[in-house]
Amino acid sequence: MNVDIARRARMTALYISLITLAVIFSGPLGWLVLTSLKAPNELSVFPVQLFPATPQWHNYLDALTFIDFLGYARNSLILATISSVLTTISSAWMAYGFARLSAPGKKFWFGLLISTMMMPGIITLIPTYLMFAKMGLVDTYVPWILWGLCGAAFMVFLFRQFFAGIPKELEEAAILDGCGHVRIFWRIFIPQSGPILAACMVLTFTASWGDFVAPSLLLSADRTTLAVAMTAGYVNEKGFPVQNLLAAGSTMFILPVLLIFLFFQRFFVQGFSTSGLK
Repeated sequence: MNVDIARRARMTALYISLITLAVIFSGPLGWLVLTSLKAPNELSVFPVQLFPATPQWHNYLDALTFIDFLGYARNSLILATISSVLTTISSAWMAYGFARLSAPGKKFWFGLLISTMMMPGIITLIPTYLMFAKMGLVDTYVPWILWGLCGAAFMVFLFRQFFAGIPKELEEAAILDGCGHVRIFWRIFIPQSGPILAACMVLTFTASWGDFVAPSLLLSADRTTLAVAMTAGYVNEKGFPVQNLLAAGSTMFILPVLLIFLFFQRFFVQGFSTSGLK
């Protein structure tokens, strides 16, 4: 009896802690939604008014029309889709080579690839811009295609750990049946990599969707993404930000990423939990 009481007390304390953490971490999102429903005069009152007196649902429609929201969202969707699909496939292909093929210096090159994860992206910012400018690729979407074809070190690491756990018997049986490495990759490894594919797609899509630096550096105002357009678009005639419309636009901005994560949540968690298992 005492053991059951102690166990229930521990479980109760655990659930209370988890609920408390969930409330704390969801607090900024809740504040953003509440701000998006306030009238302009409610944003400057003191003491701070938590809930709007009358929810201003038209703020969301105003946020859509104040700037070309759907047009910029289309640009963001194109870049995020290109980046996520190409980065996932190219990273998986490179990881297959590191995990299943033999070559001189393979461990060295894999270690060198992983070491690039410690390099801050700001270091390569100016050289990247100069390189694309000399190639005439500024104000085009080609840089995102090239970045996608080059893969990502962290994604290569995840795929490599996952591929290393696939039994060699499957690969050997495919070789005996006359399959080459390309067919083995597409027919055996990719179909078994659903969780890790979902995890990489979510990570790369989220990173590209919310990226601010690269679009602001390489794209013009007409071709830029929603993340960049929102920072300078929601301002009044005096140049001050319209906070309630900015909050409404930000809520709609994070909605696609949130829905994608909720849809792939099970595969996302499973991908990370199985990527290091043999």
